[in-house]
Amino acid sequence: MVNIMDYMELLDVFIRAITSLIVLFVASKMLGKKQVSELSIFDYVIGISIGNFAAEVTLNLESKIINGALAVLLFGFIAYLVSIITLKSMTLRRFFMGVPTIIIQNGKILKNNLRKNKIDINDMLEQCRTKGYFDVSQIEFAVLEVNGDLSILPKSQYRPLNPDDMNLKVAKEGLVANIIIDGKIMINNLKRIGKDDEWLLKQLKVKGKSLDSVLLATVDNKEKLVLYGKNEDIDILNILE
Repeated sequence: MVNIMDYMELLDVFIRAITSLIVLFVASKMLGKKQVSELSIFDYVIGISIGNFAAEVTLNLESKIINGALAVLLFGFIAYLVSIITLKSMTLRRFFMGVPTIIIQNGKILKNNLRKNKIDINDMLEQCRTKGYFDVSQIEFAVLEVNGDLSILPKSQYRPLNPDDMNLKVAKEGLVANIIIDGKIMINNLKRIGKDDEWLLKQLKVKGKSLDSVLLATVDNKEKLVLYGKNEDIDILNILE
């Protein structure tokens, strides 16, 4: 039978978990979006350390919450300071974040640079395939970025044509505004494109749609309205199992 002490222990774990989550969120906000999308070696170490501190303070009931929270915030603050100083110093940026490395140059694979970065041929080929290049001979330059991603410049004969190559003039494009999300009107987005809810409802009426039936509605810079219905009555083809 579970006694009162067991309940108190579970409550303690719950409180510690919520506290760790809040502190982690604050630390992540300090680090910014880069911590999530572009991990350098330094960011990776900081992320692992912060996660370890959070797990320790959550599960080790003998440790004090304040100690774990302080450690997480301290590492987050250090990472924040490093992000500031690396913006101002090229030398420190190279030290903490590293530098990109060319691994394919003029169509030739640079074996020494692969070895320096602990990358073997199979790893390189895998990254090339994920970029859409199954034939390495089509690649002019390949650069290993500091976050481990591979940037590829294909040879000129394998690059896709663009309007400039064909001397074509194209209209300037802008961001598409989301004006309905899950049946709710995004008033601020409507105002930013110079429209209001009255205009939107009139457009919906013309298209024979109700607000509740729209999952997403967008407007481009040419005022083209595109509607995506909720499609709740469509039979889904389960062919990907």
